[in-house]
Amino acid sequence: MKIIIGLGNPTEKYAGTRHNAGFSVIYEISDTYNIKVDTKKHKALIGKGIIEGEKVLLAMPQTYMNLSGESVRELVDYYKCDNSDIIVIYDDIDLDVGRLRIRKKGSAGGHNGIKSIISHLGTQEFDRIRVGIGHKPPEMDLADYVLGRFGKEEQPLIREGAKKACSAVSVIIAEGADAAMNKFNGN
Repeated sequence: MKIIIGLGNPTEKYAGTRHNAGFSVIYEISDTYNIKVDTKKHKALIGKGIIEGEKVLLAMPQTYMNLSGESVRELVDYYKCDNSDIIVIYDDIDLDVGRLRIRKKGSAGGHNGIKSIISHLGTQEFDRIRVGIGHKPPEMDLADYVLGRFGKEEQPLIREGAKKACSAVSVIIAEGADAAMNKFNGN
């Protein structure tokens, strides 16, 4: 079983914000593969389904971004998954809106959700899909930027990014992260 985790913040207050790009991808996967994400367990909203013939669990931690690792740890322990069975999807301010970067391991790069996951899992080795949310304007506070919403001209780009990330998940499951990196990195 693969656990596909989209990072974001719960509640309507944060719906559609840049920091919730991971949730947006989970919604896209949910729609594409008809997987309802409506069960509350392990400090997350979860849903079970099949992608590319593989059982998957979609998860959106409801712990707020900085504590995402608590939910991920519970999921990994309960479903007895290896770190190689995890795909984490989250926002990246160093990428243009809608661009993807896929990696098999790496540091948190200043992302508090990833920092929490690394801390709780005790490793940096898990697949991740970073979804670009655009570069923060120099005069703007980082928190205000990531908790802000996409502009009208950016909305089609982030929707396209969510669709590409959904496809990237499918490729990771069917062919592995290397194939997905070759196909999607920089796109």
